[in-house]
Amino acid sequence: MSGRSPHSAPDWRRRAAWFGARLRRFARSRTGQALAAALLTVLALTLLRAFNPWVVTEFRDRTFDAYQRLLPRPYSAQPVRIVDIDEASIEAFGQWPWPRSRLAAMNRRLGELGAGAVAYDIIFAEPDRTTPSRIAADLALSDGDDHERAIAVLKTLPDHDKLFAEAIGQTATVLGFAAGSRLRNPIRPPLKAGLAFVGVEPSKVLRPFHGAVVSLPLLNQAAAGVGAINLSARDRSGVIRRVPMLLSDGKQLYPNLAVEALRVAQGQQSVVVRGTGASGDADTGHAALLDMRVGAFRLPLTNDGEAWVYFDHDRPERYVSVKDLFDPAKDSAVRERIEGSIVLVGTSASGLLDARTTPLGETVPGVAILAQLLEQILAQDFVDRPDWADGFEIVLTVLLGLSIAGLVPLIGARFSLIAGVVVLIAAIAASWYAFVHFRLLIDPIYPSLATLATYIAVERVLHLAADRDKAFARQAFAQYLAPELLARLESSPDGMKLGGENRELTVMFMDVRGFTPLSEALSATELVDFINTLLAPLTDAIQAELGTIDKYIGDSIMAFWNAPVDVEDHATRACRAALAMRAALQSLNDADAFGFAARGMAEPNVRIGIGLNTGLACVGNMGSAKRFNYSAMGDVVNVAARIEAATKDFGVDILVSEQVALAARGIALLEAGEIRLKGTSRPTRLFAVLGTTAEAEARGFAALQRLHGELLQAIAAGDCAHAEVLLARCRAQCGDDYSGLYQHLAQRLGVLARAARG
Repeated sequence: MSGRSPHSAPDWRRRAAWFGARLRRFARSRTGQALAAALLTVLALTLLRAFNPWVVTEFRDRTFDAYQRLLPRPYSAQPVRIVDIDEASIEAFGQWPWPRSRLAAMNRRLGELGAGAVAYDIIFAEPDRTTPSRIAADLALSDGDDHERAIAVLKTLPDHDKLFAEAIGQTATVLGFAAGSRLRNPIRPPLKAGLAFVGVEPSKVLRPFHGAVVSLPLLNQAAAGVGAINLSARDRSGVIRRVPMLLSDGKQLYPNLAVEALRVAQGQQSVVVRGTGASGDADTGHAALLDMRVGAFRLPLTNDGEAWVYFDHDRPERYVSVKDLFDPAKDSAVRERIEGSIVLVGTSASGLLDARTTPLGETVPGVAILAQLLEQILAQDFVDRPDWADGFEIVLTVLLGLSIAGLVPLIGARFSLIAGVVVLIAAIAASWYAFVHFRLLIDPIYPSLATLATYIAVERVLHLAADRDKAFARQAFAQYLAPELLARLESSPDGMKLGGENRELTVMFMDVRGFTPLSEALSATELVDFINTLLAPLTDAIQAELGTIDKYIGDSIMAFWNAPVDVEDHATRACRAALAMRAALQSLNDADAFGFAARGMAEPNVRIGIGLNTGLACVGNMGSAKRFNYSAMGDVVNVAARIEAATKDFGVDILVSEQVALAARGIALLEAGEIRLKGTSRPTRLFAVLGTTAEAEARGFAALQRLHGELLQAIAAGDCAHAEVLLARCRAQCGDDYSGLYQHLAQRLGVLARAARG
């Protein structure tokens, strides 16, 4: 037999139902809607960052460009030179392309000057058109008496490509090649360097190329190294930021021209590439390259084998004109600059310029990009975007987005915006600090913009929800609240939720005296006109004192103060509203606004009774979620209704409870006596409202109040004779104003006298 309680399953279902109801209520709330908007926004922005489209990377790269413009790489003299085929060289040696014999002479000259390595940022893919054998072949196709002799002479001259190959073989020379995925050919450059790897195999990381453009086999065979002159395919905006250090055709690895030049200059045979999974490095499951070592120098790599170039300004001291190489007058100065240096041969001449734009906003020859890359390797001064940067930025995007989503409902849109701006400034400052001190490229912009987007989404949802609540509050309460209270309710409409709360209220009931015979004397249309004429100014008087109209019940009004929003001195305001209602009715009667005097009715003046009570009540929206009324319930409401009914017995138009009398300020009151109200267990002390203290004082209220107190004491003591005297004096003091009250007290005194005689 199972030991499970028979009530466990229902309890579980009950808890689940309770939790589901709470969850649905939260989802419908403004906070729930704002949180949903925040989660959707953060999710969308996180996915966008994870997919990393071109627009995101371009925005990030331009941020890093700004960092380099603010803090370019400090220049330090490194043994790297550019032998420049510039305008002066073209003017001195003729238009490009030059005969390979001149290039051979230049290559030998560089060797004589002591160049550590010579690297050509040029591809010699076709044979030299100026070589004698090619000229002889062209002459053989034309007619002429002297052609045979010229052809014979040309055939005895050396081949220019062979001369250039010999010069390449005599000097440590590196030639370039270009590879591309759009090229479709079986051509591959020769592999001169040994490429070793530790960790992930680079060919599994690198995107393979399918074709290449290479120099002549004769030249490549003589070269000490062959390297790629490709620039990054990621830099599609025309700004060069990265250079591929390794290329792969899916089978073999090929180094960059700068890497080959550095390897050859050091006399190294191989390059070592390190990737994820190497000893001492955690294998994250995402194959990526980390760095490479060329002899004594290490170079950090991006995940896909590129290197960020940390740019310095383009400087003339990097360049040596080809013309100056052959100028004997400049031999000493040129030798000093070339000796022991890695020499890159390129061109800056107009029409030949391979123009590239750097993050510093400068346009430089393409060969200058390689020169700056070599300088930073030799100086070991890099900018690096670590392999964890993407993950860190994604996590930061999520954390900041969720943080701002939580702050907006808690501290409001204004302070959350300030917090967001502080976060933006802090993120940029931290990223800048990482760049300045550690040369790390961490993007602060995308997480910050994602945070701003999340803030906007949450703020918009809350704003729309607030507008919806305000419209709902206005629609539900416009007829029952004063404009000032309505505006306050719109600013904090939480009180509109279905359900109630306990609040201290001052409750008013108003009723028309003798309404039944009056309604019998009027037609239905006349009765409606009468009600509207009467209730309109009385409602205005209530709302002017920030009262809430609960309901109209035929000729009656129920109202209360201190809900749905707080109202200070609500008992005082309720008394002032009752006095204003008395004055408004007096004006209506004086003006015969109802037309009763004109019709010759026996009682042309309309009379009302008002009862006020203060106490704790349950107030809120009562009904269903689709249709409800904002109302108050509790004993305080019942007592207020019975106080209003007691005004007939006491002969006054306004009666208040002792609780109202104690709380009201600036109101002149006279105790009417004690009665046991229907449904109550103990007598209730009631007070008649004479007016405001200022009004009462002007009519000698202090003397009347003293005499009235003595009268009540005499009645309470059973001293009928003395009470009769005091009653007469009170009547004389007040005139006809409170005759009804003193008529009631006279009746009480008569009952007391008869009881004493009996």
